[in-house]
Amino acid sequence: KNEEWRWYMIIIAATVILIAIDIYPMYGSESLRYSFFQVSSIISTTGYATTDFSLWPQLSRCLLLFIMLIGGCAGGTGGGVKVGRCIILMKSAGVEVHKLLHPRSVRRVSLDGKPVQDSVVHSTLVFFGLYIFIIVVSVLLVSLDNLDFSSTFSAVMACISNIGPGLDVVGPMGNYGSLSAFSKVVLSLDMLLGRLEIYPMLLLFMPAAWRKR
Repeated sequence: KNEEWRWYMIIIAATVILIAIDIYPMYGSESLRYSFFQVSSIISTTGYATTDFSLWPQLSRCLLLFIMLIGGCAGGTGGGVKVGRCIILMKSAGVEVHKLLHPRSVRRVSLDGKPVQDSVVHSTLVFFGLYIFIIVVSVLLVSLDNLDFSSTFSAVMACISNIGPGLDVVGPMGNYGSLSAFSKVVLSLDMLLGRLEIYPMLLLFMPAAWRKR
């Protein structure tokens, strides 16, 4: 009956089917097995790999990056934005569009049939904004190493979502060894922000948090 769990399963099933169809020319009857293992490994932020998915077609690679961003469920130890937050974001967008069409209507974001407090919706929107901002800044900083965009972007996504392998240079058959010390520091900070969540890390650097009361 949990809405987040239902959407988690829907995302996994849809991604597995799409990737299995996309990589069928490469693996034939084994495509579903490769697809299911890799999707479940990445969306759960486990990070295992049974094949070099960097060699997969562009659609499959994009789908893997997409589920890297989503990550696991709220309350779990997985990284990513979390499915629960994504649901709130999508429903918030739906409410805003509805208000444009019907300005006098009163509509609330709900989850599992219960209304979500405005403070929670606002916190989710701010979190997502910060998450995207950190990704953009990190990509710009890591790009100083002059790697291709796929390697640079996937390295940031894999680290902030705590996946492990990215694509191409940092793919499952590669590693982060060729990156500069500066990029490794940036990616290490991304890993901390992704694992410990953004707000606790920001509080750590706030002078007010260190003052004696």
